[in-house]
Amino acid sequence: MEKVKVDRINELGRLAKERELTEEEKAEREVLRAEYIAEFRRALRGDEKK
Repeated sequence: MEKVKVDRINELGRLAKERELTEEEKAEREVLRAEYIAEFRRALRGDEKK
């Protein structure tokens, strides 16, 4: 996963601790997390496809 996307996940996590996320931010976080988890699982299986 691109570093920019990981940084955004972390930024949204920090924001969520400070205040309520907007619906758009929540949706963005969900999409990014799903992508991160999918790539993590592919790496565990040894599947190099992206």
